[in-house]
Amino acid sequence: MAITLAFDVYGTLIDTYGVVVALEKHLGSKATGFSSTWREKQLEYSFRRGLMQNYQNFAQCTRDALDYTCSYYKVPLCQVDKEELLDAYKVLPAFNDVKEGLARAQKAGFRMFAFSNGSAEAVETLLRNAGIREYFMGVVSVDEMKSFKPNPAVYSHFLRRADAVGADAWLISSNPFDVIGAISAGMRAAWLKRSPDALFDPWGIEPTLTVDSLVNLDELIFKGE
Repeated sequence: MAITLAFDVYGTLIDTYGVVVALEKHLGSKATGFSSTWREKQLEYSFRRGLMQNYQNFAQCTRDALDYTCSYYKVPLCQVDKEELLDAYKVLPAFNDVKEGLARAQKAGFRMFAFSNGSAEAVETLLRNAGIREYFMGVVSVDEMKSFKPNPAVYSHFLRRADAVGADAWLISSNPFDVIGAISAGMRAAWLKRSPDALFDPWGIEPTLTVDSLVNLDELIFKGE
């Protein structure tokens, strides 16, 4: 069976730091810190909603996290400004290594899917705007399960939707919680460590593979087989 690759989207293919450009208009030198807090709260809110089984989609988590971050930094943005920032999340750029890495993986014959906490509609828009939708056989969203990564049910859902089995499926993610979640659910996983300062959670569960770029992903996965 051909190897199936599930690519995380936000922070792995798509650079969420790109929203800093939009934030600088309103926040100046505070933009970088604001962006980091917003992203941290976005993920925290998805984790909490998943555990509580009180589901709202990822867009709502993003919106709630923005409200929190505005309060935390004491930045009184009006609703129009908030909507502008939320719209910026729909047109974020891909990382520099993504197009070449995806093209090489596609040429190598991998079955490739985007697998995200975002809704299918939001991810489709994001991938098209970033110019990388063509590389994927489909988009699988956790929204279909009304939960979030790293709930093991969403990885099982991916395998069903992709018609794959865990031994032949890899998650590709820059998020350690996602890598650990996939491995715990029976998949293999490559941790994309673009920064030498990135840390992996010390849980005793290691990535199947660690890469510093998507460009050489195809070769390393084949070696790992």
